[in-house]
Amino acid sequence: MADSLSFRSPGIIDRDRSHALFGQTMGYVAVTAGVFALGSYLGRTLSAGWAIVWFIVAFACLIAMNFTVRRSGGLTVGLLLAFGLALGLAMAPTLVYYATTNPQALWQAGGATALFIAAFGAAGYATRRDLSGLARLSFWALVALILFGIVLIFVRIPHGSLIYSVLGLVIFAGLTMVDFQRLRRSSEVVSAPLLAASIFLDALNVFLFFLRIFSRGD
Repeated sequence: MADSLSFRSPGIIDRDRSHALFGQTMGYVAVTAGVFALGSYLGRTLSAGWAIVWFIVAFACLIAMNFTVRRSGGLTVGLLLAFGLALGLAMAPTLVYYATTNPQALWQAGGATALFIAAFGAAGYATRRDLSGLARLSFWALVALILFGIVLIFVRIPHGSLIYSVLGLVIFAGLTMVDFQRLRRSSEVVSAPLLAASIFLDALNVFLFFLRIFSRGD
């Protein structure tokens, strides 16, 4: 009787691990968003120069997480929180600018981002098709988008900002699906902080693209 109660099939165990990883990862995403908001508030008087410094700090934290994820779960979570805080400090001048000049765009971008991530995240999590090809395509498309953004700095292209933002949303639709499929296929709970950082970056970039679109003409 005890043996029958304690026995669990591999499929059930995998599902339990998947559900645990999903819950932990999304919990980390929520906490990172909260720390990001705190950083944005604390950095509301920072200059653009300091924003660049905090971007570098956030990038350093993200790189460090890749080395600590197998060695220390606590340190990796600490780096994730430092990553969110540094990004919040880095983004503070931009958010303050929009809050002052066009607060409605912030709310519109936030709502659109929530719907976007929910829709494409659910699609990526549910699909059984291997999205590794989409991951490679999205990566190189992102590189091309960065180059296009550099060109826009020096060359005026009609509706260039709108084109840039729409292309960015298309690319991050793919990246969001890929990250959520990684979340479903992974069975290692230790990977939750890295997955959370990746999903949070997806959401932040989508938010910034929507912000550019909703603030056009202001």
